[in-house]
Amino acid sequence: MTFALMTGDCRDLMPAHGPFDMILADPPYGDTSLAWDRRVDGWISIARHTLRPTGSMWIFGSLRSFMGTADRFSDAGLRLAQEIVWEKQNGSSFHADRFKRVHELAVQFYPVATPWRDIYNDVQTTPDAAARTIRRKHRPPHTGHIDASLYVSHDGGPRLMRSVIYARNAHSRAIHPTEKPVGLLEILIRTSCPEGGLVGDWFAGSGAAGEACRMSGRRYFGCEIDADMAGKARARIAAVLPFDCGKATP
Repeated sequence: MTFALMTGDCRDLMPAHGPFDMILADPPYGDTSLAWDRRVDGWISIARHTLRPTGSMWIFGSLRSFMGTADRFSDAGLRLAQEIVWEKQNGSSFHADRFKRVHELAVQFYPVATPWRDIYNDVQTTPDAAARTIRRKHRPPHTGHIDASLYVSHDGGPRLMRSVIYARNAHSRAIHPTEKPVGLLEILIRTSCPEGGLVGDWFAGSGAAGEACRMSGRRYFGCEIDADMAGKARARIAAVLPFDCGKATP
């Protein structure tokens, strides 16, 4: 099974290793004055051409970053499908903010030439609406004279996963400043990449997506421009599943 992570610029290295069943990207948002937080020009169009016709791209960002790059997605022949909100237990704030920022967006795009019905999608559900039987053995004190009762919930069963997903961030154990939770990435991967399919991780960072691919039975090919971080990411993923040494680039 393909598991590899290269060091270098994704625009130069990733195209040769497609086509990808799904592309996952957590690019710099361009929201701050930090040296590394600079939008990467041209990668969206290049990535689009490495995507299978039935594949899609999940991209993390802020609303500000998506508004600033909206034309690049349309110019690349991509259409917005849907978005999720990642809610985290704590967040950050900028000088101009009036609310503490405790969320980020992950937005799905797919090729304009492919009808949405043909894009791979495995509907994710949650068990929190499972059918249940409830027995009331004692009269609740605030209800007056209501006898003990039994009723069965008939509207239960798995329900469609909600678009707001709570997941604790990785701050206490992160190896990258913008690391995403493995569990959150696994949800996106299971949704949009068939089992055994190939995920292209264009801004690999900590390698969390590689770990999520291992947990979900997908193949993985990533790229990280920071050599030190790439080494840490390889070590992280190798602890779960050894790399295909013939394809990994030191």
